[in-house]
Amino acid sequence: MAAVLAIGLWQLAAGAWLPLKAWAAQSLLREAWEETRDGDGAVRPWPWADTWPVARLRAIGGMVDLVVLSGGSGRTLAFGPGHLEASAAPGASGNTVLVGHRDTHFRFLAELEAGDELELETADGRRLHYRVIGTAVLDARSDGIGLDDAVDRLTLVTCYPFDAVRPGGPLRYLVTAERPAGGPAIPAAARPR
Repeated sequence: MAAVLAIGLWQLAAGAWLPLKAWAAQSLLREAWEETRDGDGAVRPWPWADTWPVARLRAIGGMVDLVVLSGGSGRTLAFGPGHLEASAAPGASGNTVLVGHRDTHFRFLAELEAGDELELETADGRRLHYRVIGTAVLDARSDGIGLDDAVDRLTLVTCYPFDAVRPGGPLRYLVTAERPAGGPAIPAAARPR
């Protein structure tokens, strides 16, 4: 009986590890983001980190508040959403692509609808506002994401379906948002601390 209980506890702990690690990392990432935004350059959240904060993403009326990391590797995504370096840098013209896990940081993508607002804060303190224009499911084996857009766009990508039992798979869920023409970018001097 004790062995069965021990195995059960082991399985519960293993299942909670990724979400717990992702939650705890966001606290360290927020500190590194504050230092990065204050002009200290790319500040790593812990000494051995191979990534650093590049932006902050807010959604669903502020209920979602995530630090975005440089890169889209599995190691990076274990701690937070990542910026695909082949896409436009956060705050630059073009299509900025952010990726995240469907079962942790990007679970909220399932709730977004056309018209919802997103905010992306850049390292220089600008707050860029985007409006969701649509969602789509793509097959990663045959479909691509346009990286050479002339439109200022934010594309959020995660695996699909959201309730899949097994990780991975070829389907990707995309949320596409655009900056309204002449859309506001709140400068660093005007933002509250």
